[in-house]
Amino acid sequence: MRAAGRCPGLLLLLLLAMGAWGLRFPQRHWPVPYRRFDYRPKTDPYCQARYTFCPTGSAVPVMKEEDVIEVYRLQAPVWEFKYGDLLGHMKIMHDAVGFKSALTGKNYTMEWYELFQLGNCTFPHLRPGMDAPFWCNQGAACFYEGIDDAHWKENGTLVLVTTISGAMFNEMAKWVKYDNETGIYYETWTVQASPDKKSTVWFDSYECSKFILRTYQKLADLGAVFNKVQTNYTSIILFSGEPIYLGNETSIFGPQGNKTLAAAIRDFYYPFKPHKTVREFFVDLLKIIDRVILNHEFYLFYNLEYWFLPMKFPYLKIIYEEVPLPVGSKTPVGV
Repeated sequence: MRAAGRCPGLLLLLLLAMGAWGLRFPQRHWPVPYRRFDYRPKTDPYCQARYTFCPTGSAVPVMKEEDVIEVYRLQAPVWEFKYGDLLGHMKIMHDAVGFKSALTGKNYTMEWYELFQLGNCTFPHLRPGMDAPFWCNQGAACFYEGIDDAHWKENGTLVLVTTISGAMFNEMAKWVKYDNETGIYYETWTVQASPDKKSTVWFDSYECSKFILRTYQKLADLGAVFNKVQTNYTSIILFSGEPIYLGNETSIFGPQGNKTLAAAIRDFYYPFKPHKTVREFFVDLLKIIDRVILNHEFYLFYNLEYWFLPMKFPYLKIIYEEVPLPVGSKTPVGV
């Protein structure tokens, strides 16, 4: 039996609980800004990756200022190394950026992705003896020498988008260090009010494509001029009414927390656990459909805080839409 009832009843419960906690509804500015941190915490040993994060990673080199660096857009289906173009047919794509030095002839790849795979970044673990859900949701930048041409070309994209100086590359590298040390947590979902392009965005995702978009923008700010290339990106979107703020781990799951709300959140996440049998998977899939589609309920963890999403049609959609390359606004660095 679920801890929370149908959506109208759950909304009433949440509103009453907030009144009891003395919470009010200040005028919010949407989307909720992604939170940055002063430093990157150590990961918990409990969090384990099936595939090692950045196994061939290396430090970002310092380029000679007069060097000429070609910049490549890289895109391939998620888990292409294991499933080939399977997820490419659904336009679920992973993005990266490549660099080639004219002076040394060396190639490099830079990307940003989950430390412990996508599933761990999207849903938590419910550990015995722990009241609060346990998250393994850090993401980070990975830089390594070489570009795997076959990986990117066979089912994806490898195309020149701009050329920069070594000085511009070095400035970009400083920005990458800051961005990587302060933007720590992977956020899978974009959440918005409707499929309309002008609809309100409640939360924006923070994943591989957003890192590439930020990198391109930084290069444009440094003076890079981009070629006329169409650039599409994948977004996984949830559709909901205005989100309701619930609180953080301490306020919900701590000694003075709301036990009913805490149980409802744990109960919601339970069907998303890893499955050992096909039967177990389909049983939990029916529970997820019941909660998200029939009862319009979703609990979102964003910026280390929990939100309730009153879900609405079409509930979830994967889109692959163009985001144009940026336009620079200053004299190129090093020119």
